[in-house]
Amino acid sequence: MDVRLLLENTLPGLGYELVDFELTPGGGFRVFIDKPGGITVEDCVSTSNHLTRLFMVENIDYDRLEVSSPGLDRPLKKEADYVRFQGSLAKVRTRLPVEQQKRFMGRIAGIQDSVLQLQLEDGRIVAIPLSNIDKARLEPEF
Repeated sequence: MDVRLLLENTLPGLGYELVDFELTPGGGFRVFIDKPGGITVEDCVSTSNHLTRLFMVENIDYDRLEVSSPGLDRPLKKEADYVRFQGSLAKVRTRLPVEQQKRFMGRIAGIQDSVLQLQLEDGRIVAIPLSNIDKARLEPEF
């Protein structure tokens, strides 16, 4: 059974969004969840308990399960993330250079045809195809 697919189908019914899923060394799972208003410790505990029972029923073998919030520097994985966090500051690393560089920091100006529009500090807008993004995270602002 595909654990990511199982999580994507289960978590929305519990009121959570699957932000990320990782396999950990030693055969464990790390699950990052979110919901409007943020995640509490109680959310992590109840989700962990639910997933423990679900994995038992689905006969999914694992050594350790970690459920956590994505944190203030939340990863941006899906096109919907960029839409949701439009106007937020983000760090983006590309697979291939765009305008002779691979690392960018700027405000998410929008998404058009699966291309991120990122406004840099100097006001320029850089167009980065989502398929070229290696890693993107929100940059916390205080």
